[in-house]
Amino acid sequence: MKSFLYVIYQVLLLPHIILYKRSKNRALIDQDLERWAEAKKINKSKTGLLLYFLTHATDFRTIFYFRLNNLYKHILNFYCRKENRFTIDITTKIKGGILTGHPYCTILNADSIGENFYVNHLVTIGEINGKRPTIGNNVNIYTGAIIIGGITIGNHCSIGAGAVVTKSIPDNCVVVGNPAKIIKKDGKRIEN
Repeated sequence: MKSFLYVIYQVLLLPHIILYKRSKNRALIDQDLERWAEAKKINKSKTGLLLYFLTHATDFRTIFYFRLNNLYKHILNFYCRKENRFTIDITTKIKGGILTGHPYCTILNADSIGENFYVNHLVTIGEINGKRPTIGNNVNIYTGAIIIGGITIGNHCSIGAGAVVTKSIPDNCVVVGNPAKIIKKDGKRIEN
């Protein structure tokens, strides 16, 4: 019975496949699919991966609908719901390869976010006085971190759980604490 329902659900996902194939953001969706497949250790075709993640991951659906960025995403959301506690501001520019780790109550409201971005739950990336953060490539942001204002987070940075970042961070840093402090730069521990 369960496999029968799974097959029915995948038939309902056919409009998603059509929109994916016609999407101007297909290359970005492909990067997302590759990152998710690598993280979950799944080996399928792009279409197979898309069906799998749309079926099993509401957070992936949220990213997919964000990438579609058209009226159809609202119609599809009626029967294939996105994660309603994971918000991506429609004006945020996100490059490919975004991966989430249970992004419950996560808000992404940045100016731009680079490639291979990873985010956990309870993360807020937001604005102050209309100024929003810019996040570099290969950045990991862990549970409960807050990044706000017109700041820049450099490439290859990790923002630790619960960190509150209100100042720009250079490339290759590990940041923790409230207020946030750099504890590692270029692989070397920094004594505070």
